Amino acid sequence: MRIIIKSNAKINFGLNIISKRPDGFHNLNTIFYPVGLHDTITFEKADFTELLTDSEVLSGELSSNLIIRAHKLLEEHTGKILPIRINLEKKIPMGAGLGGGSSNAACTLLSINDLYNLTLNGSTLNSLASKLGSDVACFLKPVPAFGESRGEILTPVDFEINKPMVLLNPGIHVSTVWAYKNIIPKMQSVDLREIIAKKSEDFSFYRDKITNDFEVPVFREFPELARIKSDFYNHGAEFALMSGSGSTLFGIFGDNDAAIKFADRYKEKYFVYTQLKDDDENLD
Repeated sequence: MRIIIKSNAKINFGLNIISKRPDGFHNLNTIFYPVGLHDTITFEKADFTELLTDSEVLSGELSSNLIIRAHKLLEEHTGKILPIRINLEKKIPMGAGLGGGSSNAACTLLSINDLYNLTLNGSTLNSLASKLGSDVACFLKPVPAFGESRGEILTPVDFEINKPMVLLNPGIHVSTVWAYKNIIPKMQSVDLREIIAKKSEDFSFYRDKITNDFEVPVFREFPELARIKSDFYNHGAEFALMSGSGSTLFGIFGDNDAAIKFADRYKEKYFVYTQLKDDDENLD
């Protein structure tokens, strides 16, 4: 028996850092929004555990990979040996603010639970996910959700980005540890749920209302990212924002043609993913 699963990326439609916690983490508010960009992972029972991948970067550090950590956590929790062969086809850029590693970890928890009939319920899986990372839980059931506390407390929201979107990653590595060290918490925050409840069809409505607090320190350190965000707006995006702590930026456009034209400007230079409206085919 084998399971083949799509491990989807996410964007943060707004990210507010509120305060630093006694445990060293930060309290935050965000909207996690799943997108079509995905890795593909195949799981099947085996005589011993191994992780195979087409990623040259990951192949050199498999022992610390979140997939392996999720597998070990399941073995520790159940007290069982769960030999598994895992093949990861990597497409989500690493360290890009898109949650690729966290998504892989969540898919590992779900798939091994099913393959071995562990019958772990949603509450248990959420608890295990929170031990692996603050945003792992949002990938157990990838729907638009409001995240609070460290990001692990989730509330589904009625929100849809029903317009074409372009994700652009210039290959700049932004350390999450560095980003949190350089963030200045706001101590208070607007309620993102109230803003998206307006359900504006014109996403320019959100420009001065939805922000990512990481943009301040990250853009100061990496001005190329600020330039790319400006370029989104200069070429017709209704809304643009950095996802997570970077370095991926996304832009929402009014029509497919505008999104494609913008993507064409960068596709030879950077990683670009285009999610078109009313079209299952995405341009990479």
